[in-house]
Amino acid sequence: MKATISERLRSLPFYLLPHHGISWCIYQIARVRWRPLKNLAIRIYTRLHAVNMEEATISNKYAYDSLNAFFTRALKVDARPLADDPEYWICPVDGSVSQSGIIENGRIFQAKGQYYSLIELLGGDDTEAEPFQNGKFATLYLSPRDYHRIHMPIDAALRQMTYVPGRLFSVAAYTVKSIPRLFARNERVVCRFDTSDGPMIMVLVGAINVSATETIWHGPVTGNGRKLTRYQYASDDVVLRRGDEMGRFNLGSTVILLTPEHFELDPSIRAGKPVRMGQTIGHAAA
Repeated sequence: MKATISERLRSLPFYLLPHHGISWCIYQIARVRWRPLKNLAIRIYTRLHAVNMEEATISNKYAYDSLNAFFTRALKVDARPLADDPEYWICPVDGSVSQSGIIENGRIFQAKGQYYSLIELLGGDDTEAEPFQNGKFATLYLSPRDYHRIHMPIDAALRQMTYVPGRLFSVAAYTVKSIPRLFARNERVVCRFDTSDGPMIMVLVGAINVSATETIWHGPVTGNGRKLTRYQYASDDVVLRRGDEMGRFNLGSTVILLTPEHFELDPSIRAGKPVRMGQTIGHAAA
């Protein structure tokens, strides 16, 4: 469905807002440790968003030393069981499917009437884009109430990480419908892995209030003077297993999973459907 006039009007202010300035302020507030202020921030946040604290390792929301610590909370060990068959890839996050399907000659579907370029998404790297030109994708949106750690879909070795500078448009449904090429315009971290099923890319897309993406091997990922920055890794530098944490968002955003052409997405991975980390997302075709 195309964006309505109302959705377009709601999106207009994002073209004018100082995205990085606002996100810097939220970054500071989210890390305040003074108990009265951080408890107030957590209280307001949980009134606005229905967060399930029963599955968290620490269920008392005020036990966290900052809003960011609360937001990036860990879950109980058995809260997200992994799909049984180890040959099947698992969903890396909690959230919902924004879009999924086939990458059509290097074009990825964003919303009705909206596409963006695979090469642009990956920071202009033709070589990295080539294996995915007609591959599959799943765009997974994490809402403010969701668990915000990101996990590995399958056993994999990290080969390259790229920080791509950009804007910080909201990734809410109405902006995705209204703002052309949104995911290829926002700040993002592109992580390229090798797996036994072929190459895999996970794109961690920033958004307004979310300019602090972390990976477990690098920590917070920021550009040197907001320049595109690539990091190369040997095949045994960073090896992660299916279900391992690979990163997190400090406040919510979107993960885009890219797979080769021979990958088959599970029928449950379709637009509008909720997902949970650990459920089947698909498998490599024989």
